[in-house]
Amino acid sequence: MTRPCCRTQSVALVAALTLALTAALLPGGVSDAPANHGPLTLTAAAPSAERWSADLSVVDRDDVNVRRTAAGLRLREARSPGRSARSPHSAVAEGMLLTTPRALARPATRVHAEISASVPAGATVEAQVRGWRAIGWTEWQAATSGAVFDRPVTRVQTRVVLTAPQGGATATVRGVQLTADATAAVSAATPGRTYRVYATRIGLVGEVTANGRTVQPRDHFVALPSRRGLSPLNTGDYTVRVCTTTGSRCEYAPVWDVGPWNTRDDYWNPSSVRENWKDLPQGRPEAQAAYQSGYNGGRDQFGRTVLNPAGIDLADGTFWDGLRLTTNAWVDVAYLWTGGGPRGVVGDGPLNIRSGASTSYSIRGLAARLAHVPIQCYVTGQSVAGPYRTTTRWNRLATGQYVSHAYISSVYGGSVPVC
Repeated sequence: MTRPCCRTQSVALVAALTLALTAALLPGGVSDAPANHGPLTLTAAAPSAERWSADLSVVDRDDVNVRRTAAGLRLREARSPGRSARSPHSAVAEGMLLTTPRALARPATRVHAEISASVPAGATVEAQVRGWRAIGWTEWQAATSGAVFDRPVTRVQTRVVLTAPQGGATATVRGVQLTADATAAVSAATPGRTYRVYATRIGLVGEVTANGRTVQPRDHFVALPSRRGLSPLNTGDYTVRVCTTTGSRCEYAPVWDVGPWNTRDDYWNPSSVRENWKDLPQGRPEAQAAYQSGYNGGRDQFGRTVLNPAGIDLADGTFWDGLRLTTNAWVDVAYLWTGGGPRGVVGDGPLNIRSGASTSYSIRGLAARLAHVPIQCYVTGQSVAGPYRTTTRWNRLATGQYVSHAYISSVYGGSVPVC
């Protein structure tokens, strides 16, 4: 749902947890001492790149309007069959060659393409790739400037797209060379892009979010002003880490709604990727620019006057319990899907984040149920019996942030090293 700003109705507290150990791991009444620790970001050494050439010799039924010649790959017809000059669908002739997926020797997070071609005026050639991961194929991305995947992929498929003016000359593609940067076992997870933005409280208990969830009292999720980072219902595919500016409290929460203000403002992306407002600095929400400096006439994409600079909305549980905010505030947000390394899925929560590997340590915040959290490494600590296992393993999410592995339903994205 799209909201001009956040409501502030009061809601009832949830019932107290009854099991002592569960209360120590899930949110309870323990007050935590403030600790000003930022996240530790480590980078794994990059192994050798993998290189291969796309096979342009086979043109079959899954290819469209292309042919192989002695000189190279070309459009078969330099016109759009069945489309009139006034058609709104295609103003150019286009064709596409789809290659067989390539299994990589090791997982990769980036693929770059170099094209050898003769391209006359008005014609274009683009190499696009997609990657296979455990949850399926990624979106197609242009690879000539480097396609970056949010999680390691094990297979890469390439397609070559040619266009030409109606009746004009076509490009001739002689070859496409691809390079994949592969990752070995990741030594530490990285949180990805992090920006300071203004947070407002969602409220809206009983209403329905953009992904179909009915908002619950003391709910734990966030909203961002773009559908590009919206998780499907009951998943945490897109999760943020939102922290107070002092770093004393953090919550890892899934993105389950769209807003505030805009619905096409993925401000965390570079201008080459950002849907709208490409002239704004990366990390600057349109609403913030409109409110602070009169950008776009001080209005959002719908023409409404922007009344606050919000770049993220927090559900009541995230706002009050996770960060312990009492009013709207500036926060530091990490958009975790833009990072790398192992991720753990919080199967039961919200889960208390401890400053050490025991329930005797202070609470640093919460990890919401279904959130995908980065796991830098693990240590041995207090034995905990949880819904998935009994274990002494505690996962470090960042410096001074630990959660028991007993509450992590699964881990993906690489092996987790010992701290």
